[in-house]
Amino acid sequence: MKGKSMKKNQINKGTRETKKSGVKGNTVGRKYGEQKKYSVGRKYRVRVICTCAALAAAFPLTSFAELPVVMAAEEPWYAAGNHVAEKGYVSLGSGGASITVNGNQGQSMEGKRFEIFRLFDAVNAKQGESINYTFNAQYKTALQTVVAQALNRRDGTSLKASAVTEYQVIDYIQSLNTNQVEGAHADQKPEGSYSDFRYFVEQVRTTIKDMGGEGEYVYVGSAKSDNSVTISGLSYGYYIVDEISEYDEDGREWYASSLCMVDTANPATEIEIKSDYPRIVKKGREDDNPDSVGDDGWNDIADYEIGQTVPYRFVSTICDMNGYHSYYYAWHDRMDEALTFNGDKNAIQITISNGKKDYVLTKGEYTVITEGSRLDSGDTFLIEVQDIKAVVDREFDRINSLGHNDYTGLTVTLTYEATLNDLAADRTGRPGFENGVRLEFSNDPDADGKGETGYTPWDTVVCFTFRLNGLKTNDHDLVLEGAKFRLYSDADCRNEVYVKEKNQGGSGYIVINRDSTGGDDHTGGSVPKDAVEISSGQDGVFTIYGLDQGVYYLKETAAPDGYRTLLDPIVITVTPAYTDDRNGYTAGESAGSSILKSLEMTAHIREFYEGEYAEDTVDLNGDAADGSGDLKVINQVGSRLPVTGSAAMPVLIGSGAVLMVTAAVLGRKKNRKE
Repeated sequence: MKGKSMKKNQINKGTRETKKSGVKGNTVGRKYGEQKKYSVGRKYRVRVICTCAALAAAFPLTSFAELPVVMAAEEPWYAAGNHVAEKGYVSLGSGGASITVNGNQGQSMEGKRFEIFRLFDAVNAKQGESINYTFNAQYKTALQTVVAQALNRRDGTSLKASAVTEYQVIDYIQSLNTNQVEGAHADQKPEGSYSDFRYFVEQVRTTIKDMGGEGEYVYVGSAKSDNSVTISGLSYGYYIVDEISEYDEDGREWYASSLCMVDTANPATEIEIKSDYPRIVKKGREDDNPDSVGDDGWNDIADYEIGQTVPYRFVSTICDMNGYHSYYYAWHDRMDEALTFNGDKNAIQITISNGKKDYVLTKGEYTVITEGSRLDSGDTFLIEVQDIKAVVDREFDRINSLGHNDYTGLTVTLTYEATLNDLAADRTGRPGFENGVRLEFSNDPDADGKGETGYTPWDTVVCFTFRLNGLKTNDHDLVLEGAKFRLYSDADCRNEVYVKEKNQGGSGYIVINRDSTGGDDHTGGSVPKDAVEISSGQDGVFTIYGLDQGVYYLKETAAPDGYRTLLDPIVITVTPAYTDDRNGYTAGESAGSSILKSLEMTAHIREFYEGEYAEDTVDLNGDAADGSGDLKVINQVGSRLPVTGSAAMPVLIGSGAVLMVTAAVLGRKKNRKE
């Protein structure tokens, strides 16, 4: 980054100090250093009094109690430069000229910082038909040095910098002017971003800095309503305006550095800011009721089954890359550990489009990185295009005579997939599973190759999953072990929603979406090897983790011994209620009730007893916080079947048997005697 950059803590602390001090006006003309400690001795009293008087004169509207006390370790954000533009205006207090810097559409000027160098003083002819430039002594040596090097390269001479005259410097700069016009107020077309003049100006700026020189710094506290800033109070002259901003006041958004902006202020001129940076929007696709969600389901909020494929989409812009020799473009993604990234390039697609033509990058034109030093802290993966400018210039060639391409209207769409994995079973409901992305991009047009890079702010989406807490009892609240169930996605119970044990031998079961078995959500695919039947435990409990919104059919396949199996499946409906603003999600919001507002779960139960059907829809006490509903599955206690005869019959039958046995024994004895 060019020039001196501000530290994040300087910006934040300086902002707080400014609010405390109540200092008014655009110019803060003091740099604070380490405070000196004064003795209470007599010889220091005069110095203290003089200091107080000076402060009172400098700040007539501010009391001493309101002045900020700033130690060297807490250098304020304006210490690197003493001019602050508020509401789009700032005066440097040196003259009657002004420069207005116009910002890009959709890119706030607030937080930007500029360094201004007056290379030459300018004097107009009385009628404005001519203009004359003379050295600003502050930068004379730097100009002489750069021009001497240029003339020696061009002419093969050994001219010393100190020998270069003012006329030679001005005439050399004019030799770089391909749009030369006469007069003080004639319209001057700008030179191209790849012109010799552009590189000359950058060399002058760099030489000034190398020699320890500085310009006037302007920090933009706030801009005008049209996103412009006017820097007034300038002497008539020829100025370099160099943008050196790095990030916004919260340290979250990195601005692109600018090509040096150059113009003559006599008395007023407007220049267009040359920095530009891409923007990115991330979405996940909700597959349930996409029409009501809009944009075919692409939004910031969704819910899925465990094992289901989660589609994600990044849409980013192509900024003005003119002035860059190459342009680095990379997506940094950070996802919850309950999401598993699919790094197979067959599942990744990057498309550049201008609305009329689409170009899909080949697999060799981008790199997928899932580990190593290229990842930023916390990144899950990085997808990078080393030089997207080369691809765009080749496929969308609208390059003019200046070597400038027209990048307006170009977008980049990246789609990829993740899977909601088993870890989601431990965190159903709020706060859900976030996935964020930020774009890393080239932000130093002075650099050949990648150079320095900046970042867009993070854009985050969130998804949820739910669970069913089941309890098997009889109609006297006795818990029943060993009831068997299977879960289906259709009323005919043909498309089973497979489950596996959450814990070995436990009563918890995790859904296996068919996306994980080669199928499509609830159809196709193979039967998972670890798929099991649901069974109620010793405590009657069975819990199903990882449900999506929608309708499920829980069919009892076997009742506990001594109980009748339910004939009809229980129809379970899961209905989450989300915020109406499904495209304005901010990271961390899902922990509260503003995103997943509520959860409704119901069960429609149809039973057949005593020759009649009974139906009822039961509220399962849906809880959005833990994403659950409570279902009690009841088997009625059965009565014994009826019998015929009386209670005396067993006695009579028993007595007859005894008499018959006795008679037989007596008969045998008689026969033996005879």
